[in-house]
Amino acid sequence: MSRIGKQPVAIPSGIEVKVDGPKLIVKKGNITKELDTEGRVDIAVEDNMIKFMPKGEDRQSRAFWGTYRALANNIIEGLTKGFEKRLEINGVGYRAAVSGKTLELQLGFSHPINFEIPEGIEIKVEKNIIIIKGADKQQVGQVAAKIRSFRPPEPYKGKGVKYVDEVIIRKAGKTAKK
Repeated sequence: MSRIGKQPVAIPSGIEVKVDGPKLIVKKGNITKELDTEGRVDIAVEDNMIKFMPKGEDRQSRAFWGTYRALANNIIEGLTKGFEKRLEINGVGYRAAVSGKTLELQLGFSHPINFEIPEGIEIKVEKNIIIIKGADKQQVGQVAAKIRSFRPPEPYKGKGVKYVDEVIIRKAGKTAKK
């Protein structure tokens, strides 16, 4: 039995939820998010709660049961609170700036890196911290990973782009002969 799948998802005020066959449609204002379960789980909306039930008793049905419940919870949490990732830039001359829909990064290369900000994502830069916000958890994480991949932190001096809560295990450098 899925411990996560058993828990119903609460629907906060201001959020509209509709079930259209195998699709769950969540709406807040003019933002609409869809979750297509492809007929793998049954969905019921009752008493301001979304309940998920597995279609069968096989292992795969139970796995999808918890997965789709977690995805629905993330959609509702994204529409109410939103998701945020923070990246830190370390290094001499490394900096970032937002101009329009482009994030401009100076990361020690001979050229600046211009990253187009995708639709639905908001990026702010405060000193050496890049703040990425959005309603879609997967998209926020993907954008953060993409920005980090331009210059991942190196283990000797710790220069590069890292998550704020990430710990870089430092290595000892070369030592002189005695």
